[in-house]
Amino acid sequence: MPGPYVVPVHGDAELPKECDVVVIGGGIVGSSTALELAERGLRVALCEKGGIGQEQSSRNWGWVRISMRDPREVPLMAEALRIWDGLDARTGRDTGFRRAGIVFACADEKEFDANDRWRANLEAHQIETRMLTASQFRDLLPGSRLAQAGALYTPADGRAEPQRATPAIAEAARDRGAAILTECAVRGIETAGGAVSGVITERGPIACKAVVLAGGAWSNLFSGRFGIDLPQLKVINSVMRSEPIDGGPEQTIWSKDVAIRKRQDGGYTIASGHDNIVDIVPASFRYAKAFLPALRAEWQSLSFRLGWRFLDELRLSRTWSMDEASPFEYNRVLDPVPSRRLADKALADLKRDFPVFENVRIAQRWAGCIDVTPDAVPVISAVDSVPGFHIATGFSGHGFGIGPAAGRLMADIVTGSQPVVDPTAFRLSRFSDGSKIELITGF
Repeated sequence: MPGPYVVPVHGDAELPKECDVVVIGGGIVGSSTALELAERGLRVALCEKGGIGQEQSSRNWGWVRISMRDPREVPLMAEALRIWDGLDARTGRDTGFRRAGIVFACADEKEFDANDRWRANLEAHQIETRMLTASQFRDLLPGSRLAQAGALYTPADGRAEPQRATPAIAEAARDRGAAILTECAVRGIETAGGAVSGVITERGPIACKAVVLAGGAWSNLFSGRFGIDLPQLKVINSVMRSEPIDGGPEQTIWSKDVAIRKRQDGGYTIASGHDNIVDIVPASFRYAKAFLPALRAEWQSLSFRLGWRFLDELRLSRTWSMDEASPFEYNRVLDPVPSRRLADKALADLKRDFPVFENVRIAQRWAGCIDVTPDAVPVISAVDSVPGFHIATGFSGHGFGIGPAAGRLMADIVTGSQPVVDPTAFRLSRFSDGSKIELITGF
């Protein structure tokens, strides 16, 4: 059963000849950008090569968290939590969002002290978060054998349903007048006088003055075709969905061994809290220097493999004619094979740490392809070299929860409005202007 079931969004039959902004990519960031722009009265076309929310936006864990984020993301995530609170009413649809709290279990005193230091990042935002002793953790989660040293607990954090949220946002954008175009890959941008003048899709051209690339793991390939260097690699995370089970925790919980989130149907999303797979591909060598600090910090959580993916990407053309099928049309949905080894280990650890899951039944397994940047901070930025071209990508496994606010910030940048938060940390030029690239909390 490859990939989770996503609420279907049927694309519009007619391709608009002209609009104000074309958004490339129908994940949560692209859909949120389209909704924000449409609500401001702009004519918007959201173009997706496959289906809305079919890639990482539906394959993630479903966490909506401000806890343990990179400090540079915290102001934007504070805005995201406010948006999530009203998202069901705003879209007229069920996203599954609720604030049930997130717990980061601490394996030892060193981890406890590090999490305690991190709490200072929330002081300015008046968001409740506190450290739990081991005894308090057991009181919060009776029956658990986790967290001998305590935990970081943020009651304001929440959860939502990835397979519902992005379709809800995209449909709301259509309600406001946006064109939703599925199975409509954008082959490239057109310019006039150096500035964006339109896009070429597989179904024909659309004239526009602005483009937002929110293509997730595909963004490097698309931008590179037009001479824009976006340092980005991919990480594979394996996930399981359980059948409903009684007596499990309401709170979302992370530990190094396992991460769990209660689902709307009473089942749980289950994954390793630590382990990911990195396929060695040609881009691994191209960006080796840029990602070296991240490798040093994260090497214990990464399993490297050399296989068919290297040959696939080696054969993948990085240049194509706009009157021919692009690589995006030959791969509508990234659907990596999950690692049974890593998933089974996470499941065994879950049963060890939470006896209530001893007889849990797994309904489905899948994997997602996470797009990462060298500092694990997204790019939400105009592209200085191509006026009218913008990029919102590289969310490094943090994109689902922050997605609605990322769309708001991107819309602010596109329209020249006062940005909801300072966008400096998210500028694309940080990778080329000599700025220090620093990994703080990691992927």
